[in-house]
Amino acid sequence: MSATLTEIQKLVAAGDVLVSSHGDEELANDRIALSAVLHGVAAAAVVEDYPTFAKGPCILVLQRDEQNNPIHVLWGLRKNTSRPAVLITAYRPDPNRWYNDFLSRRP
Repeated sequence: MSATLTEIQKLVAAGDVLVSSHGDEELANDRIALSAVLHGVAAAAVVEDYPTFAKGPCILVLQRDEQNNPIHVLWGLRKNTSRPAVLITAYRPDPNRWYNDFLSRRP
């Protein structure tokens, strides 16, 4: 498992979360409940991991909403920090751009 995801899961479980303004907008645009994202991170699957990203480690994960629909969530930590978990963005993946598992991009 990803060290970044493990850390994000611990922070979310402790309620140590910041939702970016972009993340807040995207949640609203795709009608994704923040509660679904917060509860779903415990069962998240890694899509792409960026542990050395210039702005701080981040990770794109596949989560599910209350109706079991896929959600991609980009979580991160600001550079040189260990908290809070930052919800950078979340969206409903386009099935035309992703394979059926929503873990791999189509060419």
